[in-house]
Amino acid sequence: MEVTGKITHKLPLQSGTSQAGKQWSKQEYVLETVDPYPKKVHFDFFGERVNQYPLEVGQMITLSFDIESREYNGKWYTNIRGWKAEAANQNAPAQGAAAQPQYQQAPASQPAPPQDNDAPAPSAENLQEKENSDDLPF
Repeated sequence: MEVTGKITHKLPLQSGTSQAGKQWSKQEYVLETVDPYPKKVHFDFFGERVNQYPLEVGQMITLSFDIESREYNGKWYTNIRGWKAEAANQNAPAQGAAAQPQYQQAPASQPAPPQDNDAPAPSAENLQEKENSDDLPF
């Protein structure tokens, strides 16, 4: 999944050692989308991606991410884990933003089909026969 927006917050770097003795680090950010009604998205980079994608406040990016949810003590928590960040193309409409779909406009008016004024009008008998017939139009 992808989202485009501006980095509004860079939270402090977190690091530590796992129970298996491996070093880990996590960098969290807040991104604000460029939609007509902007939304804030909290996400993080984990492990080697922390150094691979050093982002700064004010930077416009397109973030590729995965969403993961997990249960802990009867409550559910959702993480947005970034796996790639690219500089956003500010001239193009943002992914997920208010980019309206482009529709082709229909011609202003269609010519009316030709009418055969010489044809006789249906009689009451013809209309009655059509109503009593079992030919259904569907």
